[in-house]
Amino acid sequence: MALTLLAFDTPNARKITVALEEMALPYTVQVVDIGRNEQFEPDFLKISPNNKIPALVDTDGPEGQTQTVFESGAILMYLAEKTGRFLPARGAARVSTLEWLMFQVGGFGPAPGQVHHFAALTDEGDKRYGLQRFMAETLRLYGVMDRRLAEQTFFAGDLSIADFAMVGWVWRYPRHQVDLAQFPHVQRWYAQMMARPAVQKGFARVLRRE
Repeated sequence: MALTLLAFDTPNARKITVALEEMALPYTVQVVDIGRNEQFEPDFLKISPNNKIPALVDTDGPEGQTQTVFESGAILMYLAEKTGRFLPARGAARVSTLEWLMFQVGGFGPAPGQVHHFAALTDEGDKRYGLQRFMAETLRLYGVMDRRLAEQTFFAGDLSIADFAMVGWVWRYPRHQVDLAQFPHVQRWYAQMMARPAVQKGFARVLRRE
């Protein structure tokens, strides 16, 4: 099995390194430095036409053919189905996992990502409205997550790709300007996730060039 992860040190890429480590899959990393616009290189665009990282190349894909995958949620589903792990094959547990995975890729990613953008602006007038709007939505999403985790150890019951998707973004809570103590169930879950050896390995993988 030859898996190559094309990535940079971002929440969406960390979702995948965590999943690969949890699934005990051997892989190599090819850094795509988005600070140098390498995501626009023609060879990368053949794999990820939306010029976004991460992307995956599997030379042992279906029927032994090379398979490329872009979009982090699709990569998580691909790896889960390839290994038969962290995504139930059927029933309510599968539905729940997919619900929370889509919650992350559609909401708890785009909203805090906007917080990252506006918080980095130097002009106070430019950033005030954006921060007010997207901070409110980010805090609302943390609240949704906290209520869920008050009832469940993990987002979909058992550990799943939904948790791998979430942890990459909760990792950036300081940049979201969020105090996790306000969301004690998220805080408990995050500490539990970050204590897992495979998660630690996933975050330790170097996704930047020296």
